[in-house]
Amino acid sequence: MKFEIVYKSNRSSARVGKLHTAHGIIDTPNFVAVGTNGTLKSLDNQTVCDIGLQLMFCNTYHLLLQPGSDTVKKAGGLHRYINRPMPIITDSGGFQVFSLMYGSVASELKSKGAKATRSSVLKITEEGVLFRSYRDGKKILLTPESSILAQKDLGADIIIPFDELPPYHLDKQRLKHSLDRTHRWEERSLNCHLKNPNNQAMYAVIHGGVDQNLRQMSCDFLTKLPFDGFAIGGSLGKTKQQLYDLIAFLSSRLPQNKPNHLLGIGDLKSLATLIPFGIDTFDSSYPTKAARHGLLLTKKGGLKINKADHRHQFTPIEPDCLCPTCKSYTIAYLNHLFKSKELTFMSLASIHNLYFMVNYMKEIRNKIFNDEI
Repeated sequence: MKFEIVYKSNRSSARVGKLHTAHGIIDTPNFVAVGTNGTLKSLDNQTVCDIGLQLMFCNTYHLLLQPGSDTVKKAGGLHRYINRPMPIITDSGGFQVFSLMYGSVASELKSKGAKATRSSVLKITEEGVLFRSYRDGKKILLTPESSILAQKDLGADIIIPFDELPPYHLDKQRLKHSLDRTHRWEERSLNCHLKNPNNQAMYAVIHGGVDQNLRQMSCDFLTKLPFDGFAIGGSLGKTKQQLYDLIAFLSSRLPQNKPNHLLGIGDLKSLATLIPFGIDTFDSSYPTKAARHGLLLTKKGGLKINKADHRHQFTPIEPDCLCPTCKSYTIAYLNHLFKSKELTFMSLASIHNLYFMVNYMKEIRNKIFNDEI
């Protein structure tokens, strides 16, 4: 992988770049949609490519359980298996250490402590994490090495080292313990990767919660190792302001000649706030999840399709939108589909929202070129 900085804004730290991979170029800054099981919910991959999504995020843990990384390898790799000729990034499975133990990020932030409540994670040791498969109950040991070998089978363009995402409420002593172990796991992951680079790039994951001293330690440790880029992960705060303050702190501490990625953030307000700090890529299920819940993205803000006054609105979602949904269907029809609970609505709404995000990022890059950001 090669990272090329095309332009740096004279107004902020925002920059336009190009990530050159074996499966195509990713223009940055850019939005990365999440296709956990090798597909964005309700969309086929040909449609996703036609919309122009340049980078797709798939989940190693879920693909490891079904269909199995060996099956994907036999099919010729993930690109061929899911019919996606464009770039793919896979995570390590480390996020599941968090989500299977503590639930979603949103639910954990609402809790009063860091007490684990799930039984899917049986044991976390220096070796790795012992899971119980949610599919068939089998025990699976996921280690830095086995995670990387699975990602080698999948063949994604960008891969992530094995890490642990501790909850927001973890006390500093246990957070430091988790961070130290994550650093050891990431270094083991890198060593395994370098034995067979396989034309793949590896991003380190900066951890440390909202503690700036621990985040600085993570930067100091990981930037000394030959990673191809850097992702910002772990707990990013309980409020938007904590997130923004954390990125402001980290942005100048990451290598400026390598790409960076913000894990799990992709709402429009966060993108607008954080791109001026020089973040290159963001991944999130936000646009497709919003679509499934009846929220359509527009330049004027979110449009809630279930409102009664949309029943007789025989116009597209946005008059100047060229997405397949807006070309062929009206708000009135989408309102009908949503209220009828037709699955077609999810597909049509997701197409529009994903198209909106792809073009939103194009506009962002143009604004950086014009020093408007």
